[in-house]
Amino acid sequence: MTKFVRRGGSHNSTHISQNRPRALVYIAAMQDGPHILIVDDHREIRDLVCRALTKDGFRVSTAADGRAMHKVLADGRIDLILLDLMLPGEDGLTLCRTLRAESNIPIIMLTAKGDEIDRVIGLSMGADDYLSKPFGSRELIARIKAVLRRSPDKAGDAEPHAKSFHFDRWSLNTGARALLRDDGVNVPLSTGEYDLLMALVERPQRVLNRDQLLDLARGRAATGLDRSIDTQVSRLRKKLERDPGDPQLIKTVWGGGYVFTPAVARK
Repeated sequence: MTKFVRRGGSHNSTHISQNRPRALVYIAAMQDGPHILIVDDHREIRDLVCRALTKDGFRVSTAADGRAMHKVLADGRIDLILLDLMLPGEDGLTLCRTLRAESNIPIIMLTAKGDEIDRVIGLSMGADDYLSKPFGSRELIARIKAVLRRSPDKAGDAEPHAKSFHFDRWSLNTGARALLRDDGVNVPLSTGEYDLLMALVERPQRVLNRDQLLDLARGRAATGLDRSIDTQVSRLRKKLERDPGDPQLIKTVWGGGYVFTPAVARK
């Protein structure tokens, strides 16, 4: 299994040089798979990841910094971005915040091993998942496919039997993945926010712990130290609650997790 490593890491199966070219590189592939953009300033990592993804049927473009990333985005459709945290110029967190303000393109942050606070901040900025370096190609591809399955923009995502959930002053249309307020305002949701809200509205007035919510909302095993659900709950509260400082819809159960308090009508 291919390992992708940081320069100076404990794994030495791949040598990462100090040369950091910032040129934009397009990697052409004949297949019509999802188009992935790799944003990483290490050329060797970009090349390794690109080869692994291309071999698995993805189309791939690469960029070494934020400027090159924006050029790729301006030139064509991208289905998912692999965004390294440590970049020259604008760092990954800044770019993630900018991307999320402009679009709902799924983002997987690539972070240094053990940087939990950076992962939490990345998720708060709107990233859909994170992956610590070093990582294996199979895990990376599995994460990409999982995020794409949850993405509202992926091809063939239309649901033949779309449902809607109605609670408090809100309506959540699962066919369009649209959150509508009773005054007609459409409130955008990131993929992670939508997945979490779906987990809550399908299980109202039931206490769900963090591990349950991680499994339901993100489709992967959780760890006891994973604070990403707390971050997503905070973001949802800012969008749903009349007063996020005194939440009434998503309440914290101390020592237990969270409970979605309103009655939910399904149609």
